Amino acid sequence: MFVDRVVISARSGDGGDGASAFRREIYVPEGGPSGGDGGKGGDVYVVADNNVHTLMDYRFRKNYKAENGGKGDKKNMHGRGGEDLILKVPPGTVVYDEVSGHVLADVVQPGDTVLLIKGGRGGRGNARFATATRQTPIYAEKGHPGRELSLRLELKSIADVGLVGFPNAGKSTLLASVSRARPKVANYPFTTLEPNLGVVTVDGRSFVMADIPGLIEGASAGQGLGHTFLRHVERTRVIIHVVDAAATEGRDPLTDISIIDNELAEYSQTLSHSPQIVALNKVDAVADEADLVRIEKVLREQGRECFRISAATGEGVTTLLHRAMDLVEQTPALPLHEITYVQEEEVIEPMSIEQSEDGFVVRGTRIENLIARTNLDNHEAVQRLQVAMKHMGVFQALRDSGIKEGDQVFIGEVSFSFYDEMPE
Repeated sequence: MFVDRVVISARSGDGGDGASAFRREIYVPEGGPSGGDGGKGGDVYVVADNNVHTLMDYRFRKNYKAENGGKGDKKNMHGRGGEDLILKVPPGTVVYDEVSGHVLADVVQPGDTVLLIKGGRGGRGNARFATATRQTPIYAEKGHPGRELSLRLELKSIADVGLVGFPNAGKSTLLASVSRARPKVANYPFTTLEPNLGVVTVDGRSFVMADIPGLIEGASAGQGLGHTFLRHVERTRVIIHVVDAAATEGRDPLTDISIIDNELAEYSQTLSHSPQIVALNKVDAVADEADLVRIEKVLREQGRECFRISAATGEGVTTLLHRAMDLVEQTPALPLHEITYVQEEEVIEPMSIEQSEDGFVVRGTRIENLIARTNLDNHEAVQRLQVAMKHMGVFQALRDSGIKEGDQVFIGEVSFSFYDEMPE
């Protein structure tokens, strides 16, 4: 089964906790602190892999997590770094943040690798906190938690030339006749239910051609197979618009061309400006030559290139391919997305306080990270946290917000009652 769009959850690894330990050696009865740092949590990467052709593997398994960092140990031994999570995808896959809609990665060439989510930093061991005035600290930091994102993976097929047109226009027959691709060919709507790729060779030169499933009026708004397949034409450098010139389905070729052009423009302005060739197919079945002449006259008045072909008999196909090859070589491959959002760096959010029915909620990157790193079961660590919160202005900000003795305070996943025993 061809799967080209999935939503998954990915989380980077948590940093390992730092260790609180002291040297215990013969002849050193009161050794100094020797707790090592925790290891860094594993990162999350996306990699374009030529051996992967669809997103099928992500259809049934939805949750992915990198390995956590190892805990620090005595004798200043640092924890092991967590193993990275590698998401292997087909070349041509775009990765979105499903919540914000930001494009995080667009991997095109095999081997393209993008860091999506950084792992949590390891906590510092108590050896890091030794000073001239505090020589035996007993506290150590907890590791930073990893980050979780909802990711949307969309495969947008990589092809130099895309075949578009109404169902049964003859796209699959054309692809099968010029390459080794073997798409399903039959006389019913939407015979092609997935993009088919084939390599076309012209005088020693070659390009990749994609048979894009049949479009209908309203496809840009999701009608028919709509958005399911329009995304696969986005990367093509040249579009061959295959038209049933014999009107075997009772359709008017010029009307069909206008409808498909409109759908492409509605979906993407980039597509509407891509080089396009009109292939008037099934000319071997045209009953009246005058109809062909009329269609060609209108198209040329519009400044469009058109070729008479018969995918079934091969008539005119070689000439069409030569022109397509020339346009491919003349048209540079442009990136589909400009990545303007970088997930690697943590956004530093300023502190804010909101009053809720349950108490006062404190938010902010620095204070939330400080709470997450503190071992609240360690009395000395809690004292250090209180001093840090005082210096950060948390207590004064709570007073300014109208907090009273005994009110609840929520910071991250921690809550406590407020007692103002030491006014600033």
